[in-house]
Amino acid sequence: MAENLIVCSHCASVNRIAETRPASSAKCGKCGRKIFEAHPQDVDSATFKRHLARTSLPVLVDVWAPWCGPCRMMAPAYQEAAGQLEPFVVLVKLNSDKEQALSAELGIRGIPTMILFQHGREIGRTSGAMSAGQIVQWVRGRLPATAA
Repeated sequence: MAENLIVCSHCASVNRIAETRPASSAKCGKCGRKIFEAHPQDVDSATFKRHLARTSLPVLVDVWAPWCGPCRMMAPAYQEAAGQLEPFVVLVKLNSDKEQALSAELGIRGIPTMILFQHGREIGRTSGAMSAGQIVQWVRGRLPATAA
């Protein structure tokens, strides 16, 4: 039976979800919270790296900072995009102020920046605020038709 591995953004545990089971209603086996909430979670460096290493689905990260006006403007659009892309893509947020070393490692030069990963490798990057429709279109344009 085919399954997806998905890291819980709340507790960082790895969950196995059978492809025959509706992923949109899946709950974490450790903390009991929903895996997909259409509300991207802020993750720390360790959880982000665990997502890249263990999650079998594409992972979209929004690198942002609380003082950034365009980041705050894009936050509702990113959340709306999560409602359209989940459960085929995992969406997370990374606060560049709290995770400065990881932001430097990712080569972040401006925010907001979104990076799309598949199998732990970067497959797309864009900077600047976008609408929900633009985010969804940008992600779907970089993935196989069956993935998103």
